[in-house]
Amino acid sequence: MVIRMRHTSSHSKNRRSHHALKNPTLSACSNCGEKHRPHHMCQSCGFYNGRQMLDLQAEKAKRDARIQAKKERMSAAEQTPAPEGGEVVEEAPKVDDAKAGKEENLQDKRPEKKVE
Repeated sequence: MVIRMRHTSSHSKNRRSHHALKNPTLSACSNCGEKHRPHHMCQSCGFYNGRQMLDLQAEKAKRDARIQAKKERMSAAEQTPAPEGGEVVEEAPKVDDAKAGKEENLQDKRPEKKVE
């Protein structure tokens, strides 16, 4: 079906008047006073409704330890000596045996050209 009449710009703008973004409502944390979304845990201290839901200091300590261990592994990998000769030899890509067998079978089934 074809639109027979054009909407005026004011009609379109009136329809779109509800599309505006609104600021989220925030409430204050009872423990630390930071703003957070209502009915959600505080992201700065881990408290909700006066009770501690998540120990964020312990989580941060775990994360820092994990990052530090990764940095140590990476620095240890950089310090490993190169193989003798100084050249890095790359391995040839591995060919799947099943694919290689199929290619050989296809070559066997092709008719040979007759030479006269």
